Amino acid sequence: MDVLVTGAHGLIGTALLPGLRADGHRVVRLVRGEPEGSDDVRWDPAAGTIDAAGLEGVDAVVHLAGAGIGDKKWTPERKQLILESRTQGTDLLARTLAGLDRPPQVLLSGSAVGYYGNRGAEELTEASAPGDDFPARVCVAWEAATVPAEEAGIRVVHLRTGIVLSAHGGALQRMLLPFKLGLGGRIGSGDQYMSWIAIDDHVAALRHLLTADTVRGPVNLTAANPSTNVEFTRALGAAVHRPTLLPTPLLPLKAVYGGELVDSLLVHGQRALPRALEQSGYEFGFPQLDDALRAVLAAPAAA
Repeated sequence: MDVLVTGAHGLIGTALLPGLRADGHRVVRLVRGEPEGSDDVRWDPAAGTIDAAGLEGVDAVVHLAGAGIGDKKWTPERKQLILESRTQGTDLLARTLAGLDRPPQVLLSGSAVGYYGNRGAEELTEASAPGDDFPARVCVAWEAATVPAEEAGIRVVHLRTGIVLSAHGGALQRMLLPFKLGLGGRIGSGDQYMSWIAIDDHVAALRHLLTADTVRGPVNLTAANPSTNVEFTRALGAAVHRPTLLPTPLLPLKAVYGGELVDSLLVHGQRALPRALEQSGYEFGFPQLDDALRAVLAAPAAA
């Protein structure tokens, strides 16, 4: 197939592109800057512009673009950027795809398990109701922005992604240095659930969903065994052969990133289960946390 990818330079996109090409697909990248090759198509979500002609004939779309949610303190301006980078881009893409003479068969569009808000130990499936904190409201609006594509008959899948485990980006990479120094520890009570997925499983699940014709709507992209923060802390400490005795101090983190971000992304949690993915026939390569951590820590960086 010809597969259009947004967010190709991000953690998931960087790992996904080689896999798509290995499957025999042609990858077309939707880029904000100057195209680097004939398979790049330009867009500017903030300006509402896109080269629609360059999308004609594309068979599938994997939409991963959006400003980092945990990179900077959530000032009002940053929160607006986080929201608009998802909703504006998704709306522009969905409306453009819907208006093509030859629209794609499927749109895999980003979302996150933050959709569910802080739910304690409640087991969350794709049928669970949304939460009401900032990440939840962002995810609800993000998913709603795909409606034009759905109304045009395109199969739309909302990728409710958990914590993607990779040693070369994302949350785990940030944890590695303190853990390797023996300074890693539980966060808060440690009872909050962390819904995780190995990067290899995330990429393999995306490749699976491109052709899983019966799957549409929300899909939790998480392993079937979410861990509490205490369990995750012990497993990561064991993987890097370091003790994890001291809890992580929250005050310095809140001073840098703000209390709302730290509470929402680190102290709160979701126990999300991949019901739709499992029912579609996907089999996880790394269903257990210990095995997943060993694999991602041994993996080389993507080329």
